Amino acid sequence: QVQLVESGGGLVQPGGSLRLSCAVSGRIVSVGAMGWYRQAPGKQRELVALITTRGSTNYADSAKGRFTISRDNAKNTMFLQMNSLQAEDTAVYYCHANNVNALGYGLTDYWGQGTQVTVSS
Repeated sequence: QVQLVESGGGLVQPGGSLRLSCAVSGRIVSVGAMGWYRQAPGKQRELVALITTRGSTNYADSAKGRFTISRDNAKNTMFLQMNSLQAEDTAVYYCHANNVNALGYGLTDYWGQGTQVTVSS
């Protein structure tokens, strides 16, 4: 069974920082591009940042200059360092993995269960 497990969410004051992690577990052969998405109450899920297997990155305008996405291919783990957090960043953050090649499962995309990030004083 393949799972994406996020961690690192929580409550932080405006201007603070959080680091999210997403670990891909299972009998993993390889993982394609990965990304972070978020969904605020009453809004659609939106892209925050993407990272390819080679480390190329792409950010939403709202994340540029404040968030940094990275990954450790050897550990099938992805990170999102979030600095200068604002109330507008409050949302459930989801990780996504594209083209996960897992023994017995073939190539499939997966979503994590989500982790809550709340920015409030």
